[in-house]
Amino acid sequence: MSAAPEPAAEVKSAMAGLLNSLKGFQEEVKSVLQQQEERLTMLSAKMMTHGRPALATAAEIEAPHQKAFDAYLRSGDDDGLRGLHLEGKGLNTAVAAEGGYLVDPQTAEMIRSSLKSTSSIRAIANVVQVEATSFDVIIDHSDVGSGWATESGTVTETATPQIERISIPLHELSAMPKASQRLLDDAAFDVEGWLAGRIADKFARAEAAAFVAGDGVDKPRGFLNHSAVAEAVWAWGSLGYIATGAAGDFAPVNAADAIVDLVYALDASYRANAAFVMNSKTAGAVRKMKDADGRFLWSDGLAAGEPARLMGYPVLIAEDMPDIGADAQAIAFGDFAAGYTIAERPELRVLRDPFSAKPHVLFYASKRVGGDVSDFAAIKLLKFAVS
Repeated sequence: MSAAPEPAAEVKSAMAGLLNSLKGFQEEVKSVLQQQEERLTMLSAKMMTHGRPALATAAEIEAPHQKAFDAYLRSGDDDGLRGLHLEGKGLNTAVAAEGGYLVDPQTAEMIRSSLKSTSSIRAIANVVQVEATSFDVIIDHSDVGSGWATESGTVTETATPQIERISIPLHELSAMPKASQRLLDDAAFDVEGWLAGRIADKFARAEAAAFVAGDGVDKPRGFLNHSAVAEAVWAWGSLGYIATGAAGDFAPVNAADAIVDLVYALDASYRANAAFVMNSKTAGAVRKMKDADGRFLWSDGLAAGEPARLMGYPVLIAEDMPDIGADAQAIAFGDFAAGYTIAERPELRVLRDPFSAKPHVLFYASKRVGGDVSDFAAIKLLKFAVS
């Protein structure tokens, strides 16, 4: 039998193999860097020859998926998208059956940020990302029964909690801006920034309106679309309201009492994370109110970006809330993170259409989003009515 190799020889052999692997990796990295340097030199020479601005240099070298997406938007050339391998995970490949492409991660993030800053309800609601066509919220809105028992007495059966499911379907939200082909051919034009801005503006306005008053038909259902009943007779499935005591206005005497009653109509467990929602006109009327000691109920934020506060609770301005008027539910107060859920699919899809509106190019962008009340006890309304 042959003798087993010495441990020192095994270590030496392993080290030699590791060094060879590192040397090969070093040569491969050096080759890639050399190729990148040659590409940069060729691009610089090309731009100097044609007098073009150095706008696309970084995109060509550092972000090939952005270059390919930009080429698709400008001219419909999808060769770059089909040829991507390592960068394909950024684009998430083409949707061949529908002819669209998923927006690259950087552009999608721009749109998501704009939505969050311009749509008030989205900023305070519970937002979840889903991959299905709907999102189910499981709610336990009842309680377990209990009773006092004696040492030898018989224990009777108590009430069992009830579980309820609220299903939030996703609906398609779309926008279709257009641009001339000549404008798209201009290499200095920021196609992705322009497209993101147009889509963000369209989606923000449509979502804001739907989350407040949408009817739930091919769009999210707004919290004001649910039935509202007086707080004294409130039951699950509707929103409770407090009346101001005057038709279309605050009560002429002790007007601030309605705001106080609205705050304390909400259970203490929700008040810790509650906020007011109203439009600018209503806010203009409310901020003039004073308590019995002459102190304003409204206080502006002390730091930049901090929301104004009413009775110590933040105020969000949603212009889609109704104006003060007869029977209008112009002010909402509640914990919207618990009371309203927005479900959406994370991707945004863009389809380029150069044929339907010649000489313009249409960009059809779409996403799927849904919304509905998920806890009817978490939101209360102020109704401008006698009762």
